Amino acid sequence: MDEAAVILLCLITFRSIRVTLCIILPLSVVSVLCYALMSLLNIGLKVNTLPVASLGVGIGVDYGIYIFSRLLSILREGATLRTAYRETLRVTGAAVLVTGLTLAIGVSTWVFSALKFQADMGLLLSFMFLANMFGALLLLPALAAFIFPARSKVTR
Repeated sequence: MDEAAVILLCLITFRSIRVTLCIILPLSVVSVLCYALMSLLNIGLKVNTLPVASLGVGIGVDYGIYIFSRLLSILREGATLRTAYRETLRVTGAAVLVTGLTLAIGVSTWVFSALKFQADMGLLLSFMFLANMFGALLLLPALAAFIFPARSKVTR
């Protein structure tokens, strides 16, 4: 349900199915991997775990929107995708990397909790923060290269 809301809001914001796909596909891959990890750890999708999974999705979409917005603005100035990606990583990518690592390290300490639920959620959130960070930094630009021709300007 939360991904449907994210898709709708991305469509409204960017007014482009291609841009929305670039943001949503990495997020969907990480969500599927999150559910696989939950299955592996015998964590059910319950009232207690759903907000944790939603938090991971929310952070992931922030990473994606932040990266893609910067990439899009540089592409609209006439840069090639390679140049735009390099500039995006230099400025925005550094912020996403620091934020992702900081959040993951912070919640990873929960793994040492005596409470099984808290330890499991620490592992799950650390995984989601890191996976979403790598998805936004690596998979999103790869999708952009596939969806948008490298030498063309991106328009709405």
